[in-house]
Amino acid sequence: MSNSAFGKGVFFAAMSFAAWGVLPLYWRLLVAIDPMHILALRILGCLILVAIILTVLKNFAWLSVFKDPKKAGIFVVTAITLSANWGIYIWAVNHDHAIEASLGYYINPLVSIVLGLLFNRERLLPLQWAAFGLAALGVIILTALSGTLPWISIALAVTFGLYGLLKKKVPLPALESLGAETLAAAPVALFLLFFRFETTAGEPSGVIFGWQNISYIPALPVHTLIVLAFCGAVSAIPLYFFAKGAKLLPLSTLGFTQILSPTIQFFLGLFVFHEYFPARHFIAFSIIWFAVILYVISLMKRSGTPKGVTPKGVTSKGVTPKGP
Repeated sequence: MSNSAFGKGVFFAAMSFAAWGVLPLYWRLLVAIDPMHILALRILGCLILVAIILTVLKNFAWLSVFKDPKKAGIFVVTAITLSANWGIYIWAVNHDHAIEASLGYYINPLVSIVLGLLFNRERLLPLQWAAFGLAALGVIILTALSGTLPWISIALAVTFGLYGLLKKKVPLPALESLGAETLAAAPVALFLLFFRFETTAGEPSGVIFGWQNISYIPALPVHTLIVLAFCGAVSAIPLYFFAKGAKLLPLSTLGFTQILSPTIQFFLGLFVFHEYFPARHFIAFSIIWFAVILYVISLMKRSGTPKGVTPKGVTSKGVTPKGP
C-alpha cells in the first residue's frame, strides 16, 4: 500500500470515528424532544437522504434484497438491532449516561469476537481471549463498585455486535446497506412517531393504545428544528467516511482508530456534561482500556499474516463500523 493511500485511509477513518465521538453534542441539542421521536426521525431522515443519493446515482440494486425472503428477513432483524442500538444510545446521552455509553463502544469489539466464536465458529487468538476476560472482569468490578449492572454499556455492545454479525450474512456496500436497513426499520419508526402504548391500572386490559402526541415538535424553536433536519446526515456521512477508510487500511490500523470514538465520548461525558464518575470507577475502566489495547495488538498480529492468506476468523470485509 502506498503512503498516499494509507494517509487517505487514516484521514477518512479518523474523520468517521471522530464524527461518531462528538455525536453526543448533537443529540444534546435535541434534549427537548422525546428520545423515541428522535430515533424515529433519525431512521426516516436517514432513509430519505440515502434513497435520494442512490437514486441520483441510479443505483436501485439495494431494493432487490427484499425480493429474497431470506435476505429480507435478515434485514428486518438487522433493522431491529440497529434501531435498538440507536434508541438506547440517544436515550443514554440525553439522560446523562454518555460515559456509560462510551464503555459500551469500548467493549463492543470484544463482544463481537465472542459472537463470532459462538455463531461463526471463528478461532480466537490467546490475546483475544485475554482481552475478553479482562473486559468481563472490568464490568464485574464496575458493577461491584457502583452497585448496579452497567446495562446501557452491555446493551449497546450486544446490539451492535449482533448488528455486525447479521450484516455479514448479506454483504452490501455501506450506503446500500444503510438504505435497506432503514427501509426495513421504517415501520418501527412510524410506530414510534405516531403510536403509543402504556400500562395503566385503570384499564381492564392494563394497556392503553392511542395516537402519540407530536404536536409539540412544530412548536419547537426554529434552531432546534434545523438541527433536527440533519438527523439523517449525521448517520450517513460518518458511515461514508468509514467505508472509504476501511478500503484503504489494514485491519489493525482500523481497529486502533476505532478507539477514538468512545474516548471522545468519555471525555465529553466527564468534562463537558459533568456526569457523575467517582475516582474508584477508574479501576474498572483502566482494566477495560487495557483489554482494548490487547485487542488492538491481536489485530496487529493477524495483519502480519503472509499476503494472500486470510486467517480463520477474519473476513475479507474487514471490521464492522462501530458508530452509534
